[in-house]
Amino acid sequence: MITTDLERMGDLAKHLAEAAVVLSAPPVPTPPKLSKMTEISLTMVRQSLDSFVNLDSQLARRVVRMDDEVDQLNDDLIAELTAAMKKSPDMVEPGLTLFAATRQLERIADHATNIAEDVIYLIEGEIVKHRPEAIGSE
Repeated sequence: MITTDLERMGDLAKHLAEAAVVLSAPPVPTPPKLSKMTEISLTMVRQSLDSFVNLDSQLARRVVRMDDEVDQLNDDLIAELTAAMKKSPDMVEPGLTLFAATRQLERIADHATNIAEDVIYLIEGEIVKHRPEAIGSE
């Protein structure tokens, strides 16, 4: 199951790279929330894989909890991009590309979460998908 998530993350990363090329000429500034979302998503991918390699269910649980912040940043970014596109017709094309990139990044975080949930199941035998109360807090 983990290989399927990794393969899908690779596909999404390819789409993100294509969006980066489109946004580079002429250069479109990267929204700060997108940079933050990228940082958190990359951390989630690294830590989900570390939790698998090291059989660390506590690290996997931290990864699952991080997904809420990515989801909130995704919602915030979509609202900001929508407002910017309504305000300026010149922002429609780059806004749509940024919108797609934001969505792809959010999906990468979801796949990292899937891996972490699989690690929790592997180690503890507990199914935590769709059960936020089972994740706990730090």
